[in-house]
Amino acid sequence: MLGEAGMDTTSELVRRSHLPAIMLGEVTQKLLRDVFDREDLFRGFPQIRTRVVAWGRQTNTLTLSHSAVVVSEKELVDRLQQGLGESGEAKSDQPDWTIFASRPLPPLSVEYQFGSRPAAASPVTLQPKCDREACWIESVEHGWLFLLPGSKGTGWLLSVGDSVESLLATSRLIKEQLSNVDPPRGIFPSHPRVSLPLSAPGWVACGTAAMGFDPLCGDGTGNAVREAILASAMIRAICTGGDPPSLIAYYQARLLAGFQKHIALCLDFYESGSAGPWWDRQLDDLKHGLEWCSEQLPVEAASRYRLNGFQLEPAE
Repeated sequence: MLGEAGMDTTSELVRRSHLPAIMLGEVTQKLLRDVFDREDLFRGFPQIRTRVVAWGRQTNTLTLSHSAVVVSEKELVDRLQQGLGESGEAKSDQPDWTIFASRPLPPLSVEYQFGSRPAAASPVTLQPKCDREACWIESVEHGWLFLLPGSKGTGWLLSVGDSVESLLATSRLIKEQLSNVDPPRGIFPSHPRVSLPLSAPGWVACGTAAMGFDPLCGDGTGNAVREAILASAMIRAICTGGDPPSLIAYYQARLLAGFQKHIALCLDFYESGSAGPWWDRQLDDLKHGLEWCSEQLPVEAASRYRLNGFQLEPAE
């Protein structure tokens, strides 16, 4: 977006592990196609058409219509980079702006975490009867499980809370879809977390560097794209004469408002997930997160501008 606006940009790749599989809904797919002007961006990826849910104390299993694609993060990044050209040579040791899309951030930025929920991603082999166009989610006593099918009878199992073996031992839905579970390929935090400040003169954080969403209740990929749209719009507005302090405050307020909304949505899901000490701890952490967001949010900052397409303009 900055390149399309005529700005000189360079990039520095940071090596990090990629998620083996992510699910992208229709809204996020459209957003990415619009930003990158690529109608063929998701062609050939496996489709998800049904969501099967066993959540909470109810014994009923719900089967709901769904529309999404399953992609590996690495393959998605590779497709996004096609057509963008090679990274340019840095023209200055001190750029006007640095965009942090991954850590580390400048020392003055501190990460705030609301919970402690490790998530493990395990490769699995599906039972022949398992619907290849369905995703599956289930809450159990000490956490929850999410099954995402892949190709050729394989898939990925996300286990949040206790070990995957412990969670599957009390599963009544997802374990019936599996014929084999391999050891986890990686463990990562799944609780909400956010850095503050999110921007200052000369730098801005977005994507993974800015915040992390709980995969149960958030489209982290879509949120990262929206942050990138707002960050580039903020930089363009400042570079064309906009007021830096008010634009930076607006950017941070918008992101914090989205983070607060995400925590509120998480609270609704975790309240209905199950009963017991594990679920009580998650609720306490999420309630603390809501209180913290309310303390940080300056209401007036979020109303100074509005996003028109990919550009910021003063609110009337």
